[in-house]
Amino acid sequence: MTIRIEKVDLPGIGVRHDLVTENGRRLGVVSYRDGDRELTISDADDPDACAYALPINEDEAEALADLFGASVAISRLTKLTDETDGLYTEKIELPADSPFVGRTLGDTKTRTRTHVSVVAIIRDRKVIPSPTPSQTLREGDVIVTVGTREGLDAAARLIADGPD
Repeated sequence: MTIRIEKVDLPGIGVRHDLVTENGRRLGVVSYRDGDRELTISDADDPDACAYALPINEDEAEALADLFGASVAISRLTKLTDETDGLYTEKIELPADSPFVGRTLGDTKTRTRTHVSVVAIIRDRKVIPSPTPSQTLREGDVIVTVGTREGLDAAARLIADGPD
């Protein structure tokens, strides 16, 4: 399926970007010149008429983008691992008593010790994609990993308990 996104200039107002869904409905984001934003759903019979509008602030727009981004990224990883024998994804939560709380991702040496890749960290419902070794870990972080079943089990033990 091809995804259609259309840009509509709104003279004197701002711009609207519409995602045209498979069934022809439009989900839009209006960005006003003053910085305000609004989510819109078009009328089913008239794509230029708004059936519903929801004002959102900058923090809400960012959270929504993160929510969609995390969901899509995790779905794509899951699909990849579903199609590949022996490759799995797993979300590992950093427990409060982990020796790595307050330390960097590099301090875990996860890849070296377990042959598992850390592809993202989810913190406070926001995604940190492709974290660097200097990324500091916090209690409750969810570490998104990719690897073999054996490697993921070893990574979970490592993150929880530290190295042997």
